[in-house]
Amino acid sequence: MSTDLSVTIIVLNWNGKGLTIKCLESLKKVNYSNFNILVVDNGSTDGSVDTLKEKFPEVSILALENNLGYAGGNNRGFDSLEPDPPKFVIFLNNDTIVDENFIEPLVKQLLTKKHAGQTTPKIYYENDPQLIWYAGGIVNLWTGSIYHLGIRQNDGPGYSKTHKTKYATGCCFCMRYDEFKEFGGFDETFPMYSEDVDLSLWIRSAGKQVWFVPDSKIWHKVSASFGGAFSFGKLVRKAKGIFLLIKKHANPIQWITITILLPIQLIMIIIKLIFKIGR
Repeated sequence: MSTDLSVTIIVLNWNGKGLTIKCLESLKKVNYSNFNILVVDNGSTDGSVDTLKEKFPEVSILALENNLGYAGGNNRGFDSLEPDPPKFVIFLNNDTIVDENFIEPLVKQLLTKKHAGQTTPKIYYENDPQLIWYAGGIVNLWTGSIYHLGIRQNDGPGYSKTHKTKYATGCCFCMRYDEFKEFGGFDETFPMYSEDVDLSLWIRSAGKQVWFVPDSKIWHKVSASFGGAFSFGKLVRKAKGIFLLIKKHANPIQWITITILLPIQLIMIIIKLIFKIGR
């Protein structure tokens, strides 16, 4: 890759220094020639900032006074990249471990596909390294359903093809810096869930494409922020996120079907939370 194709990876942390340390240790092994890391600390109270500064002096840290959530924290991190921004930006959850080659395929797809606006990797469960968590995403505004392709399936040839998809998960995706800025970043009215889907829908409505790129691979400790178990708070946030997404993007006819089917979707969310399937 050309040295002018700079990348900044934004990692959001909130009282998760142990997870963030593991994530940063994996990022130190990445072989892309021109990338920087920015950790955005979302008002942690566990000593994260001091610990990370000591262990990773080469990593930039933006310490926020309060927890601004996923959208707010990432937006502040993105805004801080001025006045010398990178060509590309990758948003990465702190509860992930990355493959050393994960950056280049994401950037390459943006460069080689004329209308590519967003790229996202193949994501596995951390505790079962060949079990898929994300291999593309489906959004159905007629039913209010949002789900991952391949979830809880063993990896195989069917999940190894690059393809256009409906949305990129906020767990990890790559965009051109200028385009993320043009789209206005994440909508901070979302309560932690569905802001990633919202962004992808705006990208696609502008004639751009979202691509699943399986040559880029990461591993995700699912629901670590919520302990991986059933959480009423998680359920409420998911329900609010889906409702806001529908409010913004569904047409009047879709509202009719959603009114009938959305309660079923919420029941499915409860089942997923109970069995630790979640997004």
